[in-house]
Amino acid sequence: MSRSPVERALSYHTRTKHHLRRYARALGYLDWSTQPEPFRTFEGAPEVLLPLRARGLTAAYRDLYRPGAVAPAAVELGAVAALFELSLGLSAWKEHRGSRWALRCNPSSGNLHPTEAYLLSAGAPGLAAGLYHYVSRDHKLERRAALDAASARALAALLPAGGLLVGLSSIHWREAWKYGERAFRYCQHDVGHAIAAVRYAAAALGWTALLLDDLGDAELRALLGLDRDADFAGVAAADREHPDAALLLVPSAPARPEEARALAAAARAVAAKAPELVRLAAREGAWAGRANALSPSHVDWPVIDDVAEATWKPHTEEPAAVPRGDLPPLPGGGGAPAAEIIRMRRSASAYDARTSIGAETFYAMLDHLLPRPGVPPWDVLPWAPAVHAVVFVHRVRGLPEGLYVLERSEAAHDRLRAALAHPFDWETPAGCPAHLGLYRLSQADLRDAAQIVSCHQEIAADGAFSLGMVADLGAALRERGAPWYRRLFWEAGVLGHTLYLEAEAATDSGGRVRATGIGCYFDDVFHELCGITGDALQSLYHFTVGGPVEDPRLATLAPYEHLEKERREALSTPG
Repeated sequence: MSRSPVERALSYHTRTKHHLRRYARALGYLDWSTQPEPFRTFEGAPEVLLPLRARGLTAAYRDLYRPGAVAPAAVELGAVAALFELSLGLSAWKEHRGSRWALRCNPSSGNLHPTEAYLLSAGAPGLAAGLYHYVSRDHKLERRAALDAASARALAALLPAGGLLVGLSSIHWREAWKYGERAFRYCQHDVGHAIAAVRYAAAALGWTALLLDDLGDAELRALLGLDRDADFAGVAAADREHPDAALLLVPSAPARPEEARALAAAARAVAAKAPELVRLAAREGAWAGRANALSPSHVDWPVIDDVAEATWKPHTEEPAAVPRGDLPPLPGGGGAPAAEIIRMRRSASAYDARTSIGAETFYAMLDHLLPRPGVPPWDVLPWAPAVHAVVFVHRVRGLPEGLYVLERSEAAHDRLRAALAHPFDWETPAGCPAHLGLYRLSQADLRDAAQIVSCHQEIAADGAFSLGMVADLGAALRERGAPWYRRLFWEAGVLGHTLYLEAEAATDSGGRVRATGIGCYFDDVFHELCGITGDALQSLYHFTVGGPVEDPRLATLAPYEHLEKERREALSTPG
């Protein structure tokens, strides 16, 4: 008997859980001879070398959360360059004993980076109309499709004034090479991180980014040229790209809720014009470029292909959720330039087991996880919060150790309380902001439990706090369809990215803190700790924040040090 897409997605999730005595199926070792090339390129595509302009952006990080505080930058090549530099560009190189690897502004599981990015533009000063692929290693655009003047005018008429589209896709093999069957989960985390990274970079330019969630995967695949078999000739199926998300970028930022709603309506209108967008970009464009192969051979993971097929999204038309308008303004946050905070984001590899943060700092971090109209990054997603956080508090001054839950939506209270079935306290901590939706479930030292849950990793116990992100997975998929499996993981990735930046921006007397995502955790051990049974609530991603321990063996190099000096100086010179 054939199974429904929802049954296949839920089966994949169950199959890829880690257990105390058995991890999800993977190769069990790293085959370095087949390690995927970390950068996709399209040989023969005309190149546009991008200037390095991120350092010139002066917007303060705290102003990103104040609607209308950042004056919109003009849409031109330099602004587009800064957008990609701050979202998907390199942030540094690390070096150890002759080995060298790149870090990027968008984090990735295992630093494997399955996410590819594209730009569709109707033309701007310094940038001809067309579809481009971004290569982070060289900070350049490869023009995959050129549009003639008539097509460019037609595309401009379909988009809001100055509007751009950024497309995201995934190469699942890049994660599967290391993580096997669980890799599909990690690819979705990375899409979420990339969505948030683009949104934050847009905010630093005074722009808005909105997910075109009505768009179908087949439409996006055609729009990005991922269905052009001739352009992928000689490339194995495992090296091909899966269409994921499209973001509409608009060079303005809403200062009032009604303006945010108007932009959301504009995004819906663009998605409704998908057939025309595809015709202009995919059918009328003059195409160039052949994709590079990433590995000489591959290991097949059929279950990844199956869940990708099961969660394939058709074109939909769902009403956008209206975020709460009664939340107070976000607390101050860091005064450092946003570009500096974004570029110095790193994943901590170890914590000192000493650094603490104050309750006020902790509450401020959690407050940034609540959506507000027109405030990044949550205004990029058109749905109501579906992912919540169960928090292990270890070292938060003014807050007892223990297990807490953050409800990111008031509507979820009853379902969360029923799903977290142990006889918990459900007490609001003293001094906690009333709107935050934070409850203490139990008071206890749970450092050992947090470490066990996170595949015995000390980093889950040695920080100030760690958390597991939970969603009502079964109900969401049965009510809204199998494609929501991917979207819930995207939301978890956005949540994680917010914590990354909030940790970098935090100023606390307890010392500097840094965050890291944890993809390896024992799903059902965590569920049992929380009293979760069945698929009513499932953990999708874990995260931790604490005082980082730097590895002195690693040398850190500037992100674009490998570019020729002449180009670097030329591109860094205004004009």
